[in-house]
Amino acid sequence: MFDTALTTSDLLFMAKGAGMTLAVTGIAVAAGTLLGIVLGVVRVQLGPVWSAPLTFLLDIFRSVPLLIQLVLGNAFQAIAQFGWEPFTTSCVILSLYTAAYCTEIVRGAIDAVPATTRRAARSLGLNWSQDMGYIVAPLAARIAMPSWIGLTLGVLKDSSLILWLGMIELLRASQIVITRLQEPLFILMICGLIYFLLSFPIARLGGYLEKRWSPND
Repeated sequence: MFDTALTTSDLLFMAKGAGMTLAVTGIAVAAGTLLGIVLGVVRVQLGPVWSAPLTFLLDIFRSVPLLIQLVLGNAFQAIAQFGWEPFTTSCVILSLYTAAYCTEIVRGAIDAVPATTRRAARSLGLNWSQDMGYIVAPLAARIAMPSWIGLTLGVLKDSSLILWLGMIELLRASQIVITRLQEPLFILMICGLIYFLLSFPIARLGGYLEKRWSPND
């Protein structure tokens, strides 16, 4: 018969780690999305030539593994004497990482809006801001939503790497419990279940929005 030394205190400790995971993910996705929207619009307006320096910078964040970015970012902030706590460093690096991907999602979504639609909006007398707000933004949001949901889920899982900065998030909390109880398979199953419970509502939200918007095609 299965027996475990897992206690309620251990579960609460893992739940606290899950709360840290959600906090870092929420801040990173919110800040990264806002920055990504701005940079995505800038890339579209400047065109591929004038936005080349920005594209190169974003490619660095998309190409270098996140773990290396976290370690180097933490080292550089210490050298620069910013005095950031690991939580702040984690949020900043993850936000920039998210923004790099979100920028491409936004750029691709805007470019996917038919040029004829935009020309028709301009022919009706809409200026640039009205065109972007009333025509491009709603269409681009529908196009970008599946990719944005995927990015959010990816950031949620990648946030486990902040344990290398000493943060006790969900995975690190699970490792601490494993070290004490020596029940790795059982604890990791619980950890995976918690990640699933955190991810499932986000995935369902994306499905709901797609279904809600589909009749308007």
